Amino acid sequence: MTTDKRVCLGAFAGAHGVRGETKVKVFTAEPDGISAYGPVETEDRKRRFTLTVIRQMKGEFVLVRAPEIKSREDAESLKGSRLYIDRDALPAPEEDEFYLDDLVGLRAEDETGAPLGSIKAVYNFGADDMIELTKIPGIKGVRLVPFTKAMVPEVDIAGGRVVVARVAIDPEDPAPEPQKS
Repeated sequence: MTTDKRVCLGAFAGAHGVRGETKVKVFTAEPDGISAYGPVETEDRKRRFTLTVIRQMKGEFVLVRAPEIKSREDAESLKGSRLYIDRDALPAPEEDEFYLDDLVGLRAEDETGAPLGSIKAVYNFGADDMIELTKIPGIKGVRLVPFTKAMVPEVDIAGGRVVVARVAIDPEDPAPEPQKS
């Protein structure tokens, strides 16, 4: 798979101590995932870091060190900087698995195949993952849909589509009955 896509693995969250160690908010499933795929770089690609996880902290935070961060001031200046890797650095997903980032751009259809726009983004606000649908025919704005089996019963990465329960878009407008042939 050759692509210019990048994946955000975390973000610097502030200095810790006086030797340039820093806290990182991790967006990976495992806390040490922030350092598992090689060096990470800032969004603008101007700085690259070889992170070593020192220990897990409370919540989704880890304490890291990197030879490229020389002082507390340097670590503090990085606060808020997001850390990326090329998508190709991640291992290939197992059969019938995918990365949430792979959902972005897929077209959405309801249970009957009627178009429901496309996935603009995937979010997690602390509970479950949510997909943001945009360009929904007949609906202004966007809709956030819980990324659950009930609301998104089918994901077809190879086919470039997902099936979204119509009730997730408009609770007052259940899915139309499929036409009988």
